[in-house]
Amino acid sequence: MIYTDVLVIGSGISGLSYALKIAQQRPDTRISIITKSDDEESNTKYAQGGVAVVTDFTKDSFEKHIEDTLRAGDGMCKREAVEVVVTEGPERIREMVEWGANFDKDETQHYDLGREGGHTENRVVHYKDITGAEIERALLTAIQRLENVELLNHHYVIDLLTEHQVPDAEFDKYNLNCYGAYVLDMKNQKIKKMSAKITLMATGGCGHVYKNTTNPIIATGDGIGLAHRAKAKISNMQFIQFHPTAFYSTMSGQLPLISEAVRGFGAKLRTASGEPFMHKYDDREELASRDIVARAIDSEMKQRGDDYVCLDCRHLDQRKFMEHFPNIYKQCKDAGLDMFKDLIPVVPASHYLCGGIDVDLFGQSTIKNMFAVGECSNTGLHGANRLASNSLLEALVFAHRAALKTVERLTEDNFNYEQLHAIPEWNQEGMKVNDEMVLLNYLRKELQSLMSDLVGIVRSNRRLNLAKQKEEEIYKSVKEIYNFSILSPQLSELRNLASVAYLIITQSIEQNENKGTFYNKDLK
Repeated sequence: MIYTDVLVIGSGISGLSYALKIAQQRPDTRISIITKSDDEESNTKYAQGGVAVVTDFTKDSFEKHIEDTLRAGDGMCKREAVEVVVTEGPERIREMVEWGANFDKDETQHYDLGREGGHTENRVVHYKDITGAEIERALLTAIQRLENVELLNHHYVIDLLTEHQVPDAEFDKYNLNCYGAYVLDMKNQKIKKMSAKITLMATGGCGHVYKNTTNPIIATGDGIGLAHRAKAKISNMQFIQFHPTAFYSTMSGQLPLISEAVRGFGAKLRTASGEPFMHKYDDREELASRDIVARAIDSEMKQRGDDYVCLDCRHLDQRKFMEHFPNIYKQCKDAGLDMFKDLIPVVPASHYLCGGIDVDLFGQSTIKNMFAVGECSNTGLHGANRLASNSLLEALVFAHRAALKTVERLTEDNFNYEQLHAIPEWNQEGMKVNDEMVLLNYLRKELQSLMSDLVGIVRSNRRLNLAKQKEEEIYKSVKEIYNFSILSPQLSELRNLASVAYLIITQSIEQNENKGTFYNKDLK
């Protein structure tokens, strides 16, 4: 058994800022951060646009940001959560700057504020077009200075430790506690029991449940899968935000993102044959919210039989464009396209999960001493659709609040140490190494295909019922393999993806009206 005071699962903005705050307030607390890849590989790293936060009170206000968020969430946001995130945001950004993050400023040394779809004011604080990577860099640098924080790369969480794992234990499934996790050390191929007083889920999104996504390869919904098996409450999984403009490729997997800020800068959407079309769908045209733009693109592609639409940047100020979007320009150039001469082919791709593990205003899930922050959590901020660039802000605000509550719990020291020791070590006696990796690859591709084809931007009752039937078949096959195999990251990811698919499908079937990102053509 390995013992730590606080176990942080995930090394993005949520996990790192949470760990940093606890480590600074309680230098005697042992904190372990585990990540299945390298420490800097996270969804945070790929966030291009920036952080939506009110900084210019001469033009903007908290009320305007709150109203924009509520409008994007289409009546499904929790107003209290929205108010907390918006009003506490400026202080969290100030802390990020203190920790070493850089944000672009104009000639007057004020923040150079961008605007994205759904915002009524320029309020997006950014660093060129790699804001997430800059925040990740600053946080990792700050974390590495702290002696009481251990960062473990290439460690994969298999299952959470709750009363379920105690042999012959009687427990109330609605009153569970978390005691850490079983963790696979991928380099040594050993599964360790990591006991902890407090566990934080900061595992990011689930983009790879679909064929095409803007998410990195690590985004397989692990936190959702773990929480689902541990019987945590999970909701709003039917609300998947598809980013309207991922760079088109014939390859499945992670597609490069062309930030919404490019449309905010003035880029226009056109059909593959070069005609504008957004005026047919919304008065705001290219600056409509993501769900509207993604459905408009999906509609045009289906009507015309095209594989993509195009983004037109040819009329934009080249010098200013290069100041704001140098990496996006290079990305297109590397693919053989010049944004100032060519139309850029784009498609919608799964981008952001608006639901997740249910938490309160301090990030506490329905399992005691298990917190969840960031994209894997459902705070109520996003409702049925996320307002662009609200996610990094949510991560900072809720990481801060979860850290406050964690410090409070550590000070009270009211933990069930007996139960902590009663959970046995991982046992894989009689299990065999799975020598049929082709089966796992096949099932993963099948799952991604059925989700993309049947549970995509536009859904229908027939498609959803067929998807449920197909997902059940895949789940049974995965369970059979799990029952006789020594666990691998590939098998664990597939288990989690199957859980995520099940939740998206079943909650889509239960959804009885079209809201935000959710659209079923059979509902009126």
